[in-house]
Amino acid sequence: MKKEAFKESIYNFKKAWKFARKQKKLLIGYFILSLGLCLISAIAPMLDAKGLLYLTAGKWNSLFLIAALILIVEITRNTCHFFSQRCSQIFFRETLLQIQYTMATEMLKLETEEIDHHSTGTFIDRLTKDTGDIANIFTQLNYSITDILSNIGVMAAIFIINKWVFLYFLIGLIILYLMNRIKMKKYFTLDKELRKINERNTGLTSELIRGMRDIKVLNAGTTFLNKLRNKLSTSNQERYKMSGIMRRYQWLTGSFQDVLTFLFNVLGIYLVSIHNLTISNFVILYMYQSRVYNLLSYMTQFLEHYKNFNVSAERVFQVLDEDVFKKEIFGEKHIGKINGDFEFKNVSFSYANGKPILKNLNFSVSANETVSFVGKSGAGKSTIFSLLTKLYPVHKGKILIDGHDINTLDKDSIRDNISIITQNPYIFNFSIRENLKIVKEDVTDEEMIEACKMACLHDFIMTLENGYDTVVGEGGLTLSGGERQRLAIARALLKKTEIILFDEATSALDNKTQNSIRKAIKNMQGEYTILMIAHRLSTVIDSDRIIVIDEGKVVEEGTHEYLLHHSNLYRDLYEQELEEVK
Repeated sequence: MKKEAFKESIYNFKKAWKFARKQKKLLIGYFILSLGLCLISAIAPMLDAKGLLYLTAGKWNSLFLIAALILIVEITRNTCHFFSQRCSQIFFRETLLQIQYTMATEMLKLETEEIDHHSTGTFIDRLTKDTGDIANIFTQLNYSITDILSNIGVMAAIFIINKWVFLYFLIGLIILYLMNRIKMKKYFTLDKELRKINERNTGLTSELIRGMRDIKVLNAGTTFLNKLRNKLSTSNQERYKMSGIMRRYQWLTGSFQDVLTFLFNVLGIYLVSIHNLTISNFVILYMYQSRVYNLLSYMTQFLEHYKNFNVSAERVFQVLDEDVFKKEIFGEKHIGKINGDFEFKNVSFSYANGKPILKNLNFSVSANETVSFVGKSGAGKSTIFSLLTKLYPVHKGKILIDGHDINTLDKDSIRDNISIITQNPYIFNFSIRENLKIVKEDVTDEEMIEACKMACLHDFIMTLENGYDTVVGEGGLTLSGGERQRLAIARALLKKTEIILFDEATSALDNKTQNSIRKAIKNMQGEYTILMIAHRLSTVIDSDRIIVIDEGKVVEEGTHEYLLHHSNLYRDLYEQELEEVK
């Protein structure tokens, strides 16, 4: 093992141990039981050899005694194996839970741009498969060490019995080790590439499942399946290459072991014939023969798990650390309850493509004011909301909430005080009740019903067979677009935050429901700071103030009546909507 690789392994082990140390008693118990199993495995061949000799010699009383000892040894072996497996499985379960929970927690801290630029497969494989390889390494290391030690003990016994046989086995082991080392080097080079390919495939498969309805409607099944087939074919080819390497080397090493067994028999017969080895010792060595080759097998398995661990640890710690995937950065100042004032001061922002979205944007909103943002598509309206909730960091300028720079506030001060209802809200594959409890675990039925009534959703829920316990499917696919948005509105209302953002939140609603939502919003006016982005200007005419955004700047602001007379852009947008209604 190279010095750099060894240092990397120690570093990874230390980091991984943080997740496992709470279960160290289980690991110690597993180690002790494994040592017991190793001792039994060393004794068993001797008893088998004695039994065979007593059988051929016709010593029946001694044979019965050996049979009884073998029974006791085997029952002890099974008992040790049962409890060692129990310790191992509980250890693995708890360690895996710690790693996966931490991984999921850190994934929620990723910058939004990192999520934008990587497929879901990048994170799914790391969360599900790679974490398992990390949790598994400790029991595998424990198991391998105890087995290697016990088999080294077998080699020491062979050395005591006959030095020529020991030398013969040692030469055979060295040759087999070199063959396996070449195999593993080729195998793990391909494995690293395969994991990258599988990440992309997992992302594409996820797209197939999530977008199945749209694929059907677009009749794009053939195109999508051809794309998926090509991706899967590439990964299957890589997997076949890996299998081919294993298959060839298994044949080669298996054939070589067969030759070694034949030569051992020849050597043993020769040593017995020249009285250098007794028949009883030859039988014992014959029984030990498989244990000698198991030593190599255990070493190979350990190297395999060790390399898997290092590859998986690198991929998982890329997410847990900040070297590859950037994390959101918040301040340390905490505000329990805000008033609802905020201000954008010379704010500029662009996404990763470098195209400016906001350019020295300036405006302010007072607590309990209802303000709407209108403008052409791509003017930067939704970006304002993304910056206010700190889904993206401000590149230039300042955003102040109650006079505090948003960069100095902690996460809870921002997101516990702001609710956002988007144009395409994500509804989880839970029941309606569970979707609502996401924002408030201890919500009462009365609070839930009140929020749903305000969102004009309660009457619909009561028509469902299971009411609030109805499971809505992934992405809320069993609900209409309007029902999903009303559920998102109810979910946001349960937070009872001082600032509520509506990002095209009524775009998928029919006129009747939209009017109901308008009434609900009007009922909230004066008690909350309400910001709205709306494609339909009819939904914002009751706002205290309307801000017109164009090319990332504020070009005009005022009431609906004022803007109709003083803003050409606003008047054009309003007249265009009237034409569409006709």
